[in-house]
Amino acid sequence: MTEANTDWADALEGTKKKPMKRRTKIALWIFAALIAWLTLSNASWLAPAPKGKPKLIAHRGVYHLYDKRAAVGRDTCTAVHAYPPEHDVFENTPESMRWAVGLGANMVEVDVAPTKDGRMVLFHDWTVDCRTEGKGDTRDLTLAELKALDIGHGYTADGGKTFPLRGKGVGKLPTVEEGLAALPVHPILFNFISKNPREANQLFAILKASGRDTKKLGDAFYGAERPVKRMRELLPDNWSFDLKREALACSKDYVTYGWTGIVPESCRNGVIAIPINYQWAFWGWPDRLIARMDSVGARVIVFGPYESGKSNEGLSTPQQLAKIPASFNGYIWVEDIRAVGPALRPRQR
Repeated sequence: MTEANTDWADALEGTKKKPMKRRTKIALWIFAALIAWLTLSNASWLAPAPKGKPKLIAHRGVYHLYDKRAAVGRDTCTAVHAYPPEHDVFENTPESMRWAVGLGANMVEVDVAPTKDGRMVLFHDWTVDCRTEGKGDTRDLTLAELKALDIGHGYTADGGKTFPLRGKGVGKLPTVEEGLAALPVHPILFNFISKNPREANQLFAILKASGRDTKKLGDAFYGAERPVKRMRELLPDNWSFDLKREALACSKDYVTYGWTGIVPESCRNGVIAIPINYQWAFWGWPDRLIARMDSVGARVIVFGPYESGKSNEGLSTPQQLAKIPASFNGYIWVEDIRAVGPALRPRQR
């Protein structure tokens, strides 16, 4: 190749490199602009400051904590994995509900179950085998039979060697009416354990007969899809939600494309559930996310750490509470209100 041909080839190669460099620069500028847009559009510090304070939901009121690493199944008897008891108050009882409010609970969660003779009680387990000396499904026993049981009978912290609460829970399994009397002016979150929508009808009848103004008090309802749907028909102005289906869908959808600024349709008038160990995954957390959820009427609930294979649990320590941003004004699901409630009070002043 002659010197002239070499010069021509070099010039041609140079003209090819210039468009390539230009395209690379344009791509980098576009990428930088995208990153800047994502950062600014999801910046929490650019969102309006949320109004109000966080609200604590006391799961089962005050109850006896247990080893959640051992009790992983839905039907596991948690009473046999209990920690050494520090008090004599049982979950889902009027004493438990009142104590939780005194410790700072803004809402107390309880579980409802019908009886064989048409009454309704506050009791978590499907059967009485775990916590009591009785046998059989709660729904197959009459109120009198349930009232005769000892709800502290099955608790043990040492593998069955001792039962420190045995005999202390006789006659303490309460009716829904007794729970309502315990908190006449404080909101209650009712949990439907079953999938039967008739239980929503039954609870509604009890609430109506009591004269309770559920809308004014802010009572709420959650559980399986069918009873929740029925409760929305009966009390459309109250908060009713399906935690496992609806909240999970909203949370997944928002993590997937919430970066766009578009709030998923699954979140509209719904619930977004945020584990404290995955707060970083939720776009615009906390202030921007709160503003977006407010715009579609959705509520935000913070839970304890998410672990694969475990159901969502609430907060149980002040250290976990400290991980939630000070500006958060939504709901906090709490397992140990005795530890978390007093720790929140300085932040609410």
